Amino acid sequence: MSANPSKADLRTAALARRDALSDEQRASAAQAVAKRGLPFAIAPGMVVSGYSPIRSEIDPVPLMRKLAEQGARLALPAVLSRGKSLAFRAWAPGARLMLGPLGILEPSPAAAELVPDVMLVPLAAFDCEGHRIGYGAGHYDFTLAHLRKAKAVIAVGAAFALQEIKSVPALPHDVALDYVLTEKNAFDFRS
Repeated sequence: MSANPSKADLRTAALARRDALSDEQRASAAQAVAKRGLPFAIAPGMVVSGYSPIRSEIDPVPLMRKLAEQGARLALPAVLSRGKSLAFRAWAPGARLMLGPLGILEPSPAAAELVPDVMLVPLAAFDCEGHRIGYGAGHYDFTLAHLRKAKAVIAVGAAFALQEIKSVPALPHDVALDYVLTEKNAFDFRS
């Protein structure tokens, strides 16, 4: 890689490392994240949005099940259209999902729309300052910026430890994460 790798180069390298993990390593990491839980208290009724894992993303469902047991209401994102904020629809483990416009599983449009208090955010890579590299569409940056105009939303990245990189070339519109959870650590970037 060049001296100053681009976001695209960093994304490609991080995703290659993530893709190389075995199914067992992925499942074990998801369980480790769930076992540790969130590094802050969940009040009953708080809305936590997760995501439907695609490709080799860490699976947030074990953590979401644990949070539901602690009284959280769960939601999953729905893509309405490019350049628009994601919508969040109520979801419970085991509930049926349908394929959304990007081929990602999401709740039916009939499910209640909720506004998350906590957003679990998938990512390609992250750094020690809480900057993330997503997949380039900007859905999460746009949605977080939009939601935070109305209320405080805690953004929690979910990743494998090997997705941590030295530095993300962050742009002004990039929204930093409050926390990142990996199988080895819980990073707190709020200070």
